[in-house]
Amino acid sequence: MKHKVLLTSAVTGAGDTIEKNANVPVTPKEIADSAISSAKAGATIAHVHARNPETGGISHDVNHYREIVERIRESETDVIINITSGGGGDFIPSLQTPAAGGEGTDIQTPAERHEPVGALLPEMCTLDCGSTNFGNMIYMSPTDWLREQAKLIQDSGVKPELECFDTGHVRFANQLIHEGLIDGDPMFQFCLGIPWGAAADAETMLYMKNRIPENAHWSAFGIGRMQMPIAAQSAILGGNIRVGLEDNLYLSKGVMANNEQLVDKAVTMLAGHDLEPMSPQEAREYLQLRNPHGGKS
Repeated sequence: MKHKVLLTSAVTGAGDTIEKNANVPVTPKEIADSAISSAKAGATIAHVHARNPETGGISHDVNHYREIVERIRESETDVIINITSGGGGDFIPSLQTPAAGGEGTDIQTPAERHEPVGALLPEMCTLDCGSTNFGNMIYMSPTDWLREQAKLIQDSGVKPELECFDTGHVRFANQLIHEGLIDGDPMFQFCLGIPWGAAADAETMLYMKNRIPENAHWSAFGIGRMQMPIAAQSAILGGNIRVGLEDNLYLSKGVMANNEQLVDKAVTMLAGHDLEPMSPQEAREYLQLRNPHGGKS
């Protein structure tokens, strides 16, 4: 019997990627359809952000999230929905307005970041466990804000995926667990290769893996060309995996991907190691998902 792993498809993200790859889904229908196609290709979980259908940029509009979630739930394809709670955390430094930030700064409160999660009650959501330098942008997620968000997620019954972009984020995620703000067996996601967070290599992955609780589940992803190597390394080390256009736009050098192709490539890679993706129902038991509003309608 093959060992099984969680396979997440991160279908769109919020980055400036739509001009680089026309397959990046933008409208709620496109995002939902891509999540459904990913599930049919073998994905256990669909991780979704909403985008502004007019501009292609990030959207915080709960109605955009609602349309995505409802379309997935109304489909005949079962998949665990995992929506971002990262929200507005972008701080762009400016010499002219250093305290307020420059053009492109987009900061939401913890309650605002939680709003789509609280309104739609997916089975899972992400929780970014610290601030990070993303190139010249700072993603801001202060510790007391994270405590507030963690409590809101806990009260909603949604399972948080503890996103760790650097080693200190693992330390603070462990602190949230210690303070009783994370229920059940925690789920960590190691986000590797972001400039300038934790490096996308096996040594860093092992460092982070070795510093989470014994009862924790974990996954890892790499960006760009490191997407599949990190997925393979994570699976071999007993972790779970994530692929998708949020993190990587290419199927191979010079060949643009779509999400179902990346999922299919990951399924083939897993089979080569005598592994296969969990079904959504198997994952619900594995992760102790308990949100009664999750899953299909």
